[in-house]
Amino acid sequence: MVSEALQKRVNGEAEVNLQKQGEQHPCHSLNGRCGKSGSERKSVRSCPDDSCREDNTGVASYKDVPSSVDIDVQPDSLRKTRKQREISFQDMCNNVDIFDDGDEDDEDDSDWEPLQKLREIVKWFCTNCTMANLDVAVHCDSCGEHKESAILKHGFFAPSFVQDSNLLKTELEMKRTDKAMVSQVSTSNSSTAIGFDERMLLHSEVEMKSHPHPERPDRLRAIAASLATAGIFPGRCYPIPAREITKEELEMVHSPENIQAVEVTSNVISCYFTPDTYANKHSAQAARLAAGLCADLASEIVSGRAKNGFALVRPPGHHAGVKQAMGFCLHNNAAVSALAAQAAGAKKVLIVDWDVHHGNGTQEIFEQNKSVLYISLHRHEFGRFYPGTGAADEVGTMGAEGYCVNVPWSQSGVGDNDYIFAFKQVVLPIASAFAPDLTIISAGFDAARGDPLGMCDVTPTGYAQMTQLLNTVSGGKLLVILEGGYNLRSISSSATAVIKVLLGESPECDLDDHLPSRAGMKTVLDVLAIQKNFWPVLESSFSKLQSLLEIFATERRGKVKPCKQRRRAVVAPICWQWGRKRLLYHLLKGQIRVRSKGC
Repeated sequence: MVSEALQKRVNGEAEVNLQKQGEQHPCHSLNGRCGKSGSERKSVRSCPDDSCREDNTGVASYKDVPSSVDIDVQPDSLRKTRKQREISFQDMCNNVDIFDDGDEDDEDDSDWEPLQKLREIVKWFCTNCTMANLDVAVHCDSCGEHKESAILKHGFFAPSFVQDSNLLKTELEMKRTDKAMVSQVSTSNSSTAIGFDERMLLHSEVEMKSHPHPERPDRLRAIAASLATAGIFPGRCYPIPAREITKEELEMVHSPENIQAVEVTSNVISCYFTPDTYANKHSAQAARLAAGLCADLASEIVSGRAKNGFALVRPPGHHAGVKQAMGFCLHNNAAVSALAAQAAGAKKVLIVDWDVHHGNGTQEIFEQNKSVLYISLHRHEFGRFYPGTGAADEVGTMGAEGYCVNVPWSQSGVGDNDYIFAFKQVVLPIASAFAPDLTIISAGFDAARGDPLGMCDVTPTGYAQMTQLLNTVSGGKLLVILEGGYNLRSISSSATAVIKVLLGESPECDLDDHLPSRAGMKTVLDVLAIQKNFWPVLESSFSKLQSLLEIFATERRGKVKPCKQRRRAVVAPICWQWGRKRLLYHLLKGQIRVRSKGC
């Protein structure tokens, strides 16, 4: 019995030693060698093993773990202690230290923290909308995009619900369909110019934060992939050579201090103008290239060498004001283009900004200039939506009243019908009266359906319709400049639809028969009430819309059933039922009904 007990004791000590060795090397845990969860980390703690120079990251609390995710929170050491050894009574008497080992384990377990032993919750960020998803998910919870989406390779033509390996057949079919289209219009006789340079992709956020920045290089990659897959560019459009804007050209728009602030970023790895406006060592050059391409496209169109053009550029520009870069924007590309067009011979320039955010920088630059008319359609919500400017009563200053026209939507969810209605009632009448020599569109696609920031509902067909309407202004001389838009599928499909209109194709369907929302009609009516003081052509539209709004209000009142007012119940004293007033008591209680003579 003694030898048998001794053998069991030896086996028990060996098991305890193995357990301690496992605790001395926590890197070899349930998740491998200190696996990392990516750019988003809940907490960070260093590994206690000096030989392992990695961090245990992505450790989350129980509250962060969805109930649908099965996570084993029991460490190996805890499992081992639950395997009880068979010990005889004699072992207990002769080998008291067996329990001492168990006590040591208990002391170690008393400091055990369950949060440090959880499996990592690994997350992935959607390529399409940048939203975070659990690693077990295959599709994005926000937009439905596949985890291995091929949108950067095929653009919006890539199916959102399958991965890249299943796209070969789809790609071949697309190319066969577009071959005939590409052969019809060659690059040599194309009248639509495209401005693009790959060096603008180098502008990116260096500092890794908990969430990817929405203004990222993939925006241009997705649009370029869509145009290539459709055979539009390269193919039906021709490129213009890229150049960097000069300091003298920028000084016509921005202050020297603002220009210098952007230029000094070339000497730093990473910096921020505002908490959301980043720059790296390539950002200044990317901004100069974007502004230079836009200026040259405007000159090409005004001179007649190109009929129209699309500037596939970043960083965007319509928030950049005279003295400050902000809102993801460094140089104001639309403002630079307008002045370049005037230098090339255009007397009057129209800028239509349909980005979901108000172009406060463009308005600031031209609010005293009667030769440049600025019209913006944007979410405003009475100043609560970024950047807070762009109310209907902001009409220009210093003799240029009426040359700033703002259509401020009062809520999210604005769609095609509201935009087309505003175009026909406000934008087109004022644009026709202004008679510009060039029309510039600050084309932010963040009002598109599915955009994580805009939260509106404009479709590619809606953008195509607006482009078609503006194509009738200024003799078809139209320059489209990319601004915002942060859902890759939305911006790539919308940009492709707009460029197809520039190439002479008609939009897929007509939206004439659809009426706007009540909130949209109210916004347009408020704008007309203000702008008709500067543009008499709006007087008739204002009167008609006022009558239409009254009809809507009458119909709405007719549909609503009037609420019946409840009569206040009269409670009779209970003593009445035994006295002379017992008849009145039963009448008030409803036990007696009085019939009229006509019944």
